[in-house]
Amino acid sequence: MNEVLKVIEERFSCRGFIGDKIDEGKLKAIAKAALHAPSAINRQPWRLLVINDKSTVSRLDNAALTHMKEMEDQMYYNRIMERGGKVFYDAPCLFLILKEKDWKWGEMDAGIMTQNIALATHSLGLSSVIVAMAAFPFQSKEAEELKKLIKWPEGDGWEFAMGVLVGEGINKKDPHEIDWEKVTFV
Repeated sequence: MNEVLKVIEERFSCRGFIGDKIDEGKLKAIAKAALHAPSAINRQPWRLLVINDKSTVSRLDNAALTHMKEMEDQMYYNRIMERGGKVFYDAPCLFLILKEKDWKWGEMDAGIMTQNIALATHSLGLSSVIVAMAAFPFQSKEAEELKKLIKWPEGDGWEFAMGVLVGEGINKKDPHEIDWEKVTFV
């Protein structure tokens, strides 16, 4: 089987990590794959923050959990508590994708970048999970302090797009089942 198709087929969402840091060479390879993502009119409307410090990821995790606990709708909080109370599953690294605030295609472009990160991670023998809840620390009471900590770009032109947690997975699992009923060939 083609190696790219094999990586796509085998990749799974990992929700348990071990280890403290990811090798810098692997981080650069993943970041390079992210930057190779296509974007509408090649605008590249993103910034990629690679947070490879487990204590910083843990601090973001705590801010997200506190924010969720204070939300009126407890759905997110309850889901995370049922899964062990860790928003970021003890991952040592967070790839945080920011997008230009007013760019019409920013979410789509960030989504393509997200997929490149997830696939590159798997191809390097690491595990990942795409995590939209990575937005919550930046909606919390600590948001401005956390943005400074992680070197969020200055000004108000940037907003959260997506997060991808990366690390050595505690265990492997099968990817989700595909549903051929969702495909129509014309």
